[in-house]
Amino acid sequence: MFERLPSRWMLALKKVGYWIWLIPVLGIPLSYYWSQGSAHADAWPWLVISVVFGVIPLLDFIVGRDPANPDECDEVPALEAQGYYRLLSLATVPLLLAMLVWSGWIFASYEGWSWIGQLGWVLSVGTVMGAIGITVSHELIHKDPKLEQNAGGLLLAAVCYAGFKVEHVRGHHVHVSTPEDASSSRFGQSLYAFLPHAYKHNFLNAWKLEAERLKRRSLPALHWRNELIWWYAISALFLLGFTLALGALGALFFLGQAVIAFTLLEIVNYVEHYGLHRRKLDNGRYERTNAHHSWNSNFLLTNLFLFHLQRHSDHHAYAKRRYQVLRHFDDSPQLPNGYAGMIVLAVFPPLWRAVMDPKVRAYYAGEEHQLSESQPT
Repeated sequence: MFERLPSRWMLALKKVGYWIWLIPVLGIPLSYYWSQGSAHADAWPWLVISVVFGVIPLLDFIVGRDPANPDECDEVPALEAQGYYRLLSLATVPLLLAMLVWSGWIFASYEGWSWIGQLGWVLSVGTVMGAIGITVSHELIHKDPKLEQNAGGLLLAAVCYAGFKVEHVRGHHVHVSTPEDASSSRFGQSLYAFLPHAYKHNFLNAWKLEAERLKRRSLPALHWRNELIWWYAISALFLLGFTLALGALGALFFLGQAVIAFTLLEIVNYVEHYGLHRRKLDNGRYERTNAHHSWNSNFLLTNLFLFHLQRHSDHHAYAKRRYQVLRHFDDSPQLPNGYAGMIVLAVFPPLWRAVMDPKVRAYYAGEEHQLSESQPT
């Protein structure tokens, strides 16, 4: 639909379009409002998750792809200098946290839902915190300014996954698409084999990396300069606040949405690197990360929702590039749908392998011997 628009028109469209993240955030209170007095009250809390994983994959096909890249000389410097894009990402933080607190209060106090409606509510809020909250935190923790670093850390603390702030930047980006990275899914590995390793690796490797950083400064791991201690303390304060204010239901809600959010993150990790690998060189090191080591998805609608996260190849090649200037590369491996649609496929391993295994084999045509179905340990 938009593939033939001139680049400048597309940039202008996306400048406004990035605000589309407000739709799922506002969908949470709207679903509560519409459920009041409804004969199908338990159905409305499922609205957001149904739209995200049912409607958006179809809309991605209808809206189409976005091949436009900003001109490196004329447009990229101007786009990177505009504070508008930085403020747009930072604006998500207070709104998401306010939505989270309000949603917890509704969960604990509203009596119009059975457990079915309550489950849908937690799943929908967790989906928003994962899809929007963690996506924005991912953008922010890659940037140097302290404000952005801390804002990203706060969003991760709100979903009890602070280790991602350390492990993703200092671990995943170093070892991506190698056997050393449990956040890079192997060829033939199911989502359900991947997730336990990803959870464990994110937590343990974050502590290991932070301990190594402190050791280089001649400091012990359990030191007040260990940022993980502070971020996990903030998560504990979130949990304490929800518990004291809203009781056991408040605690259940907070922990439930957190699990959904960080599980969604790890499913996206699974999708982003499935079956791709960096070649090992004669010196024992791996080739430099480039645009061939991540799956790209150039569907416009989901890219607007996710701040260009789906232009993941360019992100891994140039991790500090801001979202508004991430590029599409035709020769990067390409996903057949946006992340929402690929997540739906991933939760059904036979469907996932039927779609993705041929794509991996085709991408490595002539090098199939490098593919391995062995699982990480």
